[in-house]
Amino acid sequence: MTDCARVGPLSGIRVLDFGRFIAGPFCATLLGDLGAEVIRIERIDGGEDRWFTPVTDDGQGAMFLQVGRNKRCLTLNPLKPDGAQVLKRLVATADVVVANLPPKTLSAMGLDYESLKAIKSDIILTTVNAFASGGPYSDRLGFDALAQAMSGNLHLSGEAEQPTRAFVPYVDFSTAALSAFSTLAALRHRDQTGEGQVLEGALLKTALTMMNSTLIEQDVKKVDRVGTMNRGQWNGPSDVFRTQDGWIMCLAIGAQQFSRWCDMVGQPELMDDPRFTDDLARGDYGEALSNIMMTWCKSRTQDEVLSAMDDAKIPAGPVYSPQQALDDEHIQALNFLKAVDYPTAAQSIPTADFPVSMSASRAEIRHRAPMLGEHTDEILVELGYDAASIEDLRSRRVV
Repeated sequence: MTDCARVGPLSGIRVLDFGRFIAGPFCATLLGDLGAEVIRIERIDGGEDRWFTPVTDDGQGAMFLQVGRNKRCLTLNPLKPDGAQVLKRLVATADVVVANLPPKTLSAMGLDYESLKAIKSDIILTTVNAFASGGPYSDRLGFDALAQAMSGNLHLSGEAEQPTRAFVPYVDFSTAALSAFSTLAALRHRDQTGEGQVLEGALLKTALTMMNSTLIEQDVKKVDRVGTMNRGQWNGPSDVFRTQDGWIMCLAIGAQQFSRWCDMVGQPELMDDPRFTDDLARGDYGEALSNIMMTWCKSRTQDEVLSAMDDAKIPAGPVYSPQQALDDEHIQALNFLKAVDYPTAAQSIPTADFPVSMSASRAEIRHRAPMLGEHTDEILVELGYDAASIEDLRSRRVV
């Protein structure tokens, strides 16, 4: 057995990862970072998420290299009778099953909660879907961007005439984190009661959670906000501004920061302007504040602007390209993007570590993402299969 299961607060917990793309797999990744032994169960020819955004010589995808860390990989077709038997043996050894698959697929694969519970009475099933159970859209397929769209986020991003999604799949990653958090609670519940359970994360619920304050405002005040690109609507100045040699982001919140900003741009009289009496008013008249800041910035370099704002204690930062983010001295000093080697990659992969520092518990990248089927034989031997049986299963494409 690899060292993936031997360190960290979840050492001794076995997780079966049937997740695809991000929400399910990254949930299992976080559990693996905390020391759980995670086994990714993958289709014989590889899941489509393995090849998405290829970056290695043999086409392994960037997202897979990130969320595949700290996992072993078993290829398996559980729809074949012998594959179903392998699955049952696996489930009998597991504590948690993670699967972001449609309910009908879960049932067909024997991964529905009742089937799992019949094998292991205290099993925890962590599921993720797009739209959650209980409504007319429950059986629909969906991805991160659809949850962004239906929560109201796209409407308020971009411009009024052009709804715009967030570039990164924040709903997927947030759903994964919430699902991992809930799985830890379910493990604690099992410790206390001996009882397993089924958990359901949903992209739409996550997106609605993140939009909740905006939805509350709309329901109570019927403000009917529309997108204003990068300009904030509840405070100001809050926007992206061009300098002589780059862009910066400025966020001034509260009277003290606004007062210091007024002094910085040489217009202290703005503090007494009735348009800017509080944060909400400054958001309502944010375009005027952005125009003032835009004029002030365009005659200065990015470093000059950021230095002045730092002196004035106004939150600000540079707008980076991905390469500039990689090159930033602070990001490099954090040593958060770990250099992880992969057999078919021309260089090490800068992989984000576990995102929360802990003073006593260990959570870290201990092992690169697995090659397709890399640990199949190893895992089958652990389940009691001999070499001849494994070769037979492989010849019939069960594994």
